[in-house]
Amino acid sequence: MSSTTPPTSTTDERAIANLMVEYAYLNDDLDISGLGDLFAEASFSLDEVTVQGREQIEALAARIIERGDDGRSTTAHELTNVSIDVASATGTATGRAYWTLYAARSGQPRQALLSGRYADSFVKREGTWYFSDRIATTLWHA
Repeated sequence: MSSTTPPTSTTDERAIANLMVEYAYLNDDLDISGLGDLFAEASFSLDEVTVQGREQIEALAARIIERGDDGRSTTAHELTNVSIDVASATGTATGRAYWTLYAARSGQPRQALLSGRYADSFVKREGTWYFSDRIATTLWHA
């Protein structure tokens, strides 16, 4: 590390990791507005579909998140192998992780539906980390 490059903060890495999993919680809680907030100034790609900003992510989420008869999401996301690389000097970062989407229907055993990878880009503005881009690629589906 050179003397002109500020050290990477564990706090930065933790904030980014929390941001990465926040998507899963919002999705699994069927919080469409929260997903809009998370990607208000970012792009999100899922395989061949790319959306930009609040309105487009909310429309996509409303279309693809499966809902049960009770109006709740029937999915549960799990992230593993999270890797984060912070470039403190530029206020940017990248992250990657594997994800698995499970069916979480009441009264049924949890079953894997899809699995893939996230490739994320982040930007730090006024001391807070934000998504700038998330690319979700499906590697396996039931």
